[in-house]
Amino acid sequence: MPRRTPLASLVAALLLTGACAGPPTSSPSALPQPAPASPAGSAGAGSAGAGSAIEADAMSGIDVVFLSTMVGHSERTLQIVRLARDRVRDDALRTLAAAVEATEADELAAMRGWLPTTGPGASAAAHHHDGHGDDAALDRLRTAPDADVDRVLRDVLADHQRSAADLARSHVGVGRNERVRDLARRIEQSRTAEVELLRGTGTP
Repeated sequence: MPRRTPLASLVAALLLTGACAGPPTSSPSALPQPAPASPAGSAGAGSAGAGSAIEADAMSGIDVVFLSTMVGHSERTLQIVRLARDRVRDDALRTLAAAVEATEADELAAMRGWLPTTGPGASAAAHHHDGHGDDAALDRLRTAPDADVDRVLRDVLADHQRSAADLARSHVGVGRNERVRDLARRIEQSRTAEVELLRGTGTP
C-alpha cells in the first residue's frame, strides 16, 4: 500500500469536507465543511428545510454585502481552477484544485440560496461580479506556457484565496447573523489551509 504523505492527507480531508457537507456548527473543524446548499423554493422547504435557509430580515446589510462579495469571489475561483485544470502537470496540485472546485461549488450554491431576492438587501445581493478580482492574473494564467502553468496557478490561486481569508476574517468581527459569521469562520480556515497547501505543492 502506498504511503500517504501529510500533503495527501490534507488534500483528502479537504475533498471529504466537500463531499460530506452538513449544516454549519458552532465549533468548525480545521478544514471546514462548505455551507449546505439551500436554494429558496427548493423541494422540502417546509419546517424541516427552513433551518437551511436564512430569512432576508434576519441578515444585516453587512451580511448581505459579505455573501454577495463572496459569491463573486467564488465564481472567480471556479474560473481560475477550471481554466488551468486540464493543463496542470503536478498530481498533488491537480487534486488540490479539484478539492477547491468541489468545495466552492457547494458553498456558492448555498450562498446564492441564502441571499435575499426581495427586500432592502436585494440590490446588494444582485450586484454583478464579473469584474471581481484581478483580471490581469486570470490573463496571466490563460497565457502561461505549459511548462509554467503549475507555478502560475499556485501564485494566482494562493493570492486569490488569501484575499478570501482576509475578507472572511474581517466579517467575523462585524457580521450580525451568526450563521453567516459561522460561514465566514469556516471560509477563513479553509482558504488559509489552501494557501498553505499551495505552498507545499511547489516543494520537492
